[in-house]
Amino acid sequence: MKPDLRLTARKLLPAIDRFTDLTATKIYTLDKKWNPERGTPVFTQKGRYTTRGWTEWTQGFQYGCAILQYDMTDDERFLTLGRDRTVAHMAPHVSHVGVHDHGFNNLSTYGNLRRLMLEGRIPHDARELDFYELAIKLSGAIQAARWTTTVHGTGFIHSFNGPHSLFSDTMRSLRILGTAHQLGHVLMGEGDKAISLLGRLIEHAITNARFNVYYGEDRDTWDVPGRVVHESIFNTSDGQYRCASTQQGYAPFSTWTRGLSWVLTGYAEQLEYFATLRDAETKPYGNKGTLTKMMEKAAVATAEFHIENSFADGIPFWDTGAPGVASFGKITNKPSDPYNDVEPLDSSAAAICGQGYLRLGNYFANKGQKAKADRYRAAAFTIAKALLAEPYMSNDRNHQGITLHAIYHRPNNWDYIPKNSKIPCGESAMWGDYHTMELMSLIQREAKGLPYPQFFV
Repeated sequence: MKPDLRLTARKLLPAIDRFTDLTATKIYTLDKKWNPERGTPVFTQKGRYTTRGWTEWTQGFQYGCAILQYDMTDDERFLTLGRDRTVAHMAPHVSHVGVHDHGFNNLSTYGNLRRLMLEGRIPHDARELDFYELAIKLSGAIQAARWTTTVHGTGFIHSFNGPHSLFSDTMRSLRILGTAHQLGHVLMGEGDKAISLLGRLIEHAITNARFNVYYGEDRDTWDVPGRVVHESIFNTSDGQYRCASTQQGYAPFSTWTRGLSWVLTGYAEQLEYFATLRDAETKPYGNKGTLTKMMEKAAVATAEFHIENSFADGIPFWDTGAPGVASFGKITNKPSDPYNDVEPLDSSAAAICGQGYLRLGNYFANKGQKAKADRYRAAAFTIAKALLAEPYMSNDRNHQGITLHAIYHRPNNWDYIPKNSKIPCGESAMWGDYHTMELMSLIQREAKGLPYPQFFV
């Protein structure tokens, strides 16, 4: 990527205004045409959202888009839509014991509604606020209960693959534990033992940084700094690390870029959160300064890897080790081409990274580290500029997606390949649409001087 230091939030504001005009139609139309009994909209085929009964992990993104649309436009229709659908359909996600997606589903809905109420954007109602906060508390505890202990003195929230599986995705799902902890909640275990949600958040962050992120030093001297593995496998009998793996990437020793995006944004958000914690809160689990340095190291490593392995506009390949990538040569100064004949790109990974860059840049700005702040904020604006224009913004109002050229599961061949194309392209994913909107809402708020939104309030 070539971060454009000339870009600012205010310069992007006219394009964001056009963007919200488009999203209004798409969000409203999808809601009217989608039957919830079919399951959850996941990704598009020929411009129409379809479902994939895997874990139903995208429903919160669907309704979260409506809530963000209200946040960005003050259009009451979308507040009503998002609130009503959350109440009607999201309860099973709060009590879902079989997934690692609580931070996705429930903070995109209950969390956003709570934030808007606390910001004074929607009328304060004590009972309604209690409802949102109870959902967040329960969701955080249930997420924390998916626990695997390692021999290394920590543990991790295991993926839906089972107790042996540590997914990079879960790094962003940690935010539900942070919010629930902030609300004074704990996980009650056997023998009425109170288990700290903050403790499990910290231990998971340590384990993920140690095993899913590579730094080119110590154990990783043979490897590339900032590379991310999608999945680490542990022996559940003794807690020993066994090997790297992947589910949606090309190989265990390549970087599935959406996995990297979850790591980058997850650590960036946690750095913001940690800055609000007292030393005494983190002391049982480690020194706050040491923990902060660990998260900074993981965030910066993944940020730099993405910059070095993306096209000039910040759009990456779906996996940096995919077979056709080498034929493109160095891509950092080249414009992205989602219609190439070799390897698909993934705009959804870029959208998630964009938010990570903006938060990481703001974090370093608050620390007075101007060079890093300017670099990462420029990276965020560069990605946003690309997503706000063709070929990534879906200007066709008959196409139900918002952000085009997302990839879901290349190894399983789940992505639609258009006629006369050799690769998947031209389609959208619900998480890509949501995170594009989340990125644009952050930038819009900055441009207008509005409060800076965080998962914790």
